[in-house]
Amino acid sequence: MNIPNLLTLLRVALIPIFILLFYLPFGWSYLAASFVFLIAALTDWLDGYLARRLQQSTPFGAFLDPVADKLMVAVALVLLVEEHANLWLSLPATIIIGREIVVSALREWMAELGARAQVAVSNLGKWKTAAQMTALVILLGNPPTMSAWVWLGYALLVVAAALTLWSMVAYLMAAWPHLTTERRS
Repeated sequence: MNIPNLLTLLRVALIPIFILLFYLPFGWSYLAASFVFLIAALTDWLDGYLARRLQQSTPFGAFLDPVADKLMVAVALVLLVEEHANLWLSLPATIIIGREIVVSALREWMAELGARAQVAVSNLGKWKTAAQMTALVILLGNPPTMSAWVWLGYALLVVAAALTLWSMVAYLMAAWPHLTTERRS
């Protein structure tokens, strides 16, 4: 157990706190939930930075980090879809969660073939993550009324969904030669 792994575990531990704050019946609950989500998002960056800088990358961290990220984002999207209940949020949320399922399955399958490197994380994913996290912080921090902030959050989430689709297509194209060849026994 090292500092990067502890930060990743903290991110997972913040999820129930984030949910609780989101549902509290107070005017400040949106901002509090958004702040906890922001802290969790910042630990995502910090744990990766520290793991590289301190050379403390571990197999446990390599497994848990993407799981923590996907849990955090999926929970935020589900809460927001319930709260906003509109196409502007539901469609991008469906795309983002669906893509994560497809790419996770693709990576697992490619690992079984010994071709995991063909579907490695790209720089496009960093832009997607930045747009997605910014959108989620904005949307979590505001009630579901049509304000300029909420529209900005929707716009950034649509951008994140578009980048999500683009990166999924890139992953599928990289994996396509492996998907179309028959296995020989």
